[in-house]
Amino acid sequence: MAIVKVLEVIASSEKSFDDAIKNAVKEVSKTVENIDSVYVKDMKCHVKNGKIISYGAICKVAFRVNDKR
Repeated sequence: MAIVKVLEVIASSEKSFDDAIKNAVKEVSKTVENIDSVYVKDMKCHVKNGKIISYGAICKVAFRVNDKR
């Protein structure tokens, strides 16, 4: 039986929501193996002087846990 864990992370980008989500996966991949999926829980933008300056995404990253027994 596979065990799946979920990490909730907040990622950002100055380019787009897509880039923010890719940044979430890139950062989690540095310390976690076997990533299966990413669920985008929420998105937001920061605005300054009437212009979007950054995009943010709250992501749930699911990964399989290795059973090393």
